[in-house]
Amino acid sequence: MGLTLNAVYNNYLTTYSQKGQTRYDTHKKSELRSVYNSIVKLNRDAPWYLPTTSKATQQYAVAVKENARGLRNTLAQLGGMEENVLFNKKSSYSSDENVVTASYIGSQDQEVPDLELEVHSLAGSQENLGLFLPDTKVDLPSDTYSFDVGINDLNYEFQFTVGETETNRDVQERLVRLINNSGIGIKADIAESDGRTSLRLTSDSTGLGSGKSQLFTVSDNKSSKRTGTVDYFGLDYVSREASNARFSINGEERSSTSNHFTIGKIFDVHLKGITQEGDSVRIGLKTDVESLADNVSHLVGGYNDFVNTAASYMSTQSKSGQLVNEMRGIVSLYSSDLEAIGINLREDGTLNLNRDLLHQAVLESDDITETFGSLKNLSGSLMRKSNQVALNPMDYVQKTVVAYKNPGHNFVSPYNSSAYSGMLFNSYC
Repeated sequence: MGLTLNAVYNNYLTTYSQKGQTRYDTHKKSELRSVYNSIVKLNRDAPWYLPTTSKATQQYAVAVKENARGLRNTLAQLGGMEENVLFNKKSSYSSDENVVTASYIGSQDQEVPDLELEVHSLAGSQENLGLFLPDTKVDLPSDTYSFDVGINDLNYEFQFTVGETETNRDVQERLVRLINNSGIGIKADIAESDGRTSLRLTSDSTGLGSGKSQLFTVSDNKSSKRTGTVDYFGLDYVSREASNARFSINGEERSSTSNHFTIGKIFDVHLKGITQEGDSVRIGLKTDVESLADNVSHLVGGYNDFVNTAASYMSTQSKSGQLVNEMRGIVSLYSSDLEAIGINLREDGTLNLNRDLLHQAVLESDDITETFGSLKNLSGSLMRKSNQVALNPMDYVQKTVVAYKNPGHNFVSPYNSSAYSGMLFNSYC
């Protein structure tokens, strides 16, 4: 059951949550209580619908919710949760984003010095490369075999059968599917050389913590089924050891188990390459004008991603067009004011940003709050809309009504709008 649940969560994260998690995805008890109360209120008079069974429709409903969450997080990161700091967020720069990218995570009134980074090596993952075997009949007796993978202080046992007529590649490909579907933090694939194939295992994690020599181990010494496959396929051979990132900040040597880390609660840094000897990458804060332009650009990008995702389902989901039209209608209320600062509404409902006009509007403005008042109002409207869509994505799914509730004599069905939650587990249970 543990591996099944891992597969569910892995499928969910890789299919619907490409943008990753933010601090706005964590909630207090009071916030969760508020969401529950909103669902109860929403469903008090909602009619009963037939269950949605189409897999395409189920994926669409979850995608709508996740993209609404993504838009909400984009707005929240720009200060949309606090009216007085909306669009005041500072932006960071990197002199070479091919080597280092950085985002500012400090407070708005904090003094931030520029930093010089030299990257000597990147954090690397562990790789186990098995023996290269010919595509001939597997030289193992037909039976059920097993081996253990130890990772993050946990052991996972993998069981599989070897048939009489199977080849080495047949078994290797089965193990690739078995390991990749388990979601334990190891990627498996087939390596080829001179007509021979090898099973390659690579850890998702990088670097080695104190006292560790490997990120994962492979053994069948204590397996419950027949042993011998680890030696036969060479699964325990470490072809590349995990390594830590080595870099310096203003001349001070540092190391990290990951290429993604924070510096002094000021910058969130991602190492992507190595600097040439004697060279360095400077990171710091952009000017207020550039920061504001970046914030507006992020808002436009987040909005466009949401609209484009909804529009991509219009050929198969009839009500996705309703969502696109509603978003277009919200923006159209502010379109004349937005055009004055370089933001134009396209026919397809997306936005176009002219950064030159935006810069000009900022430089010529006597009162930034007044100049960007319409943009703040738009942000608030989009925040409310994203919350509504995330609360009930089933509102944008074509459904068949079974019965309307008797007004004044109904009972609450608090999870009716959350039917999508059960969709995550379809085909796994």
